[in-house]
Amino acid sequence: MGLQNFGFMEIMIILVIVLLLFGAKRIPEIAGSFGKGINEFKRNLSDAQRQITEPAPRNDRVGGGTAEQTTAEEERPEPKRLLN
Repeated sequence: MGLQNFGFMEIMIILVIVLLLFGAKRIPEIAGSFGKGINEFKRNLSDAQRQITEPAPRNDRVGGGTAEQTTAEEERPEPKRLLN
């Protein structure tokens, strides 16, 4: 049974059930949050497509980090053991 088999009566029954479950005041809130979710999904999808199509920025550094980062990692104390 696919979506093409839904008739007018089936859709009306579903809408009445939704109205009974959520109430008339809650339906606009649900619809609004659903619309915001769709807009956010579309925006994230277009951002992902743009990231794929744009060339990645070049990183000419060989080390991959600054001197401050490497010294901070070297000076980090050994973690304490919980069990002896």
